[in-house]
Amino acid sequence: MVTIRSLELGDFPLLLAPMEDVSDPPFRALCKKHGADLMYTEFISSEGLIRDAVKSIQKMDIFEYERPIGVQIFGSDAETMVQAAQIIESVKPDLLDINYGCPVKKVACKGAGAALLQDIPKMVRLTKAVVDAVKIPVTVKTRLGWDDATKNIVETAERLQDIGIEALTIHGRTRSQMYKGPADWTLIGTVKNNQRMRIPIFGNGDIDSPEKALEYKNRYGVDGLMIGRAAIGYPWIFNEIKSVFNHHNPIPLPTMEDRISAVEEHLDFSIRWKGEKVGVAEMKRHYANYFKGIGHFKEYRMRLVTANEAAEVREIIQELRGNKALILG
Repeated sequence: MVTIRSLELGDFPLLLAPMEDVSDPPFRALCKKHGADLMYTEFISSEGLIRDAVKSIQKMDIFEYERPIGVQIFGSDAETMVQAAQIIESVKPDLLDINYGCPVKKVACKGAGAALLQDIPKMVRLTKAVVDAVKIPVTVKTRLGWDDATKNIVETAERLQDIGIEALTIHGRTRSQMYKGPADWTLIGTVKNNQRMRIPIFGNGDIDSPEKALEYKNRYGVDGLMIGRAAIGYPWIFNEIKSVFNHHNPIPLPTMEDRISAVEEHLDFSIRWKGEKVGVAEMKRHYANYFKGIGHFKEYRMRLVTANEAAEVREIIQELRGNKALILG
């Protein structure tokens, strides 16, 4: 049983990654339904949160059925991070995660996210300040290093454990790689097999099939897997992986009706949570993923991404349901 303090996550948990503009409550609901064991909110700016920025506050919305769930923050100033952590603790998530892995410029250029990979002592100081400020478990998500010359994750993991984090997720790329090239899991395995490490180590990067999930589980010995991009538009991946892990026959791939029903669930929740205008607008980034590999979908995609009213979107979805020419590629 993998545990984070008293939080029991099962024998080999599958985690949904905290993805900006993706891992919101509507998307998380589908991932939970289809087998995610631990989920995270979109990452939240510590500065935005203490300024009462509406978007940052909305990201803290969590629901009882989602548990266990973590809230993730990023920042570069200890005082601000502590204040944000205490605000987050008040909404009672199961854990608090700190992002030291986001490579995008708008985060890294502010000295947050993956930028802290250039200053490990500062990363440790920030983390200790947060750990000491809250009672809930604190975990970290990071990368192998800033670039190929600074892959210092083995030492970094030890130092973070020593100041009190209770789990670590490692993305198998450097910041310089962004999301390009294959993820290198060799150092993730080295961290997990380091005799000094006592906390759960989760691996992240390029897990896009049940077969690869099983291979990496066995090869690197990690305590669980975090899945990000492969779950976008395909929440079924969690139960598909579990089926292979449990030596069951592969579960049937989602049919057209399964995909259409998932889009309807996602759309309805998105509208309930954000209102029609924003809910419809933010769904536009998901349609291509839900219908990836579907022949003759291009025309429908263009209509869906230009539709701005819920009634019009639902009408197009009904047309999809009735078009028997649409087939899985």
